[in-house]
Amino acid sequence: MNTTDSTYAAHRLFVAENDQQHTLEVYLDYTCPFSAKLWRTLTAEVIPYLTETSQGLTVIFRHQVQPWHPASTLLHEASLAVEKLNPSGFVPFSQALFEHQREYFDEANVETTRTETYRQLADLAASINAIDDRQAMLQLLDIQANNAEPRNAGNAVTNDLKYHIRFARAKAVHVSPTVAIDGVIDDSVSSSWSLEQWKAWLAEKS
Repeated sequence: MNTTDSTYAAHRLFVAENDQQHTLEVYLDYTCPFSAKLWRTLTAEVIPYLTETSQGLTVIFRHQVQPWHPASTLLHEASLAVEKLNPSGFVPFSQALFEHQREYFDEANVETTRTETYRQLADLAASINAIDDRQAMLQLLDIQANNAEPRNAGNAVTNDLKYHIRFARAKAVHVSPTVAIDGVIDDSVSSSWSLEQWKAWLAEKS
């Protein structure tokens, strides 16, 4: 796929405005409870703190699909489809996916087909106004059946997902959540951290 990381601008959750820039990358999975916990603290507390203090830090969301949870791929595809249709809907839709993640856990989703899951996700995106056109989202997600020999062609966001998977693999990211600062993974970061613990860690890294 011929693309650059700048293609996915909506993945930047917070952008530093001063010259002393550092980059915080958070590798999250929409079906991972620990990812949801980190996301909540990051978006509800850490980013508002960064905004208030004008920290020189850019925060980037990274996709870390856990393949042992089959629905995970579909949720990440759905978020990429939303970004294509409405970049400003990416963060609210990500928030909704974390809030509704239990509906896509293995036990809840075991008898749901791939197409049915896509429709549920399009309904969710439409319900929070992350997209204007539900059908347009489904056109990006649906696998187009035909009478020809199956080709594993995927859908209209398959190449986007491949890009993100390759990016994470190149960085040796294996689990979710994983946090990297200036490209270096720091396994000391915990999804259970309070804002005060985040402040202390950020102070060390600045």
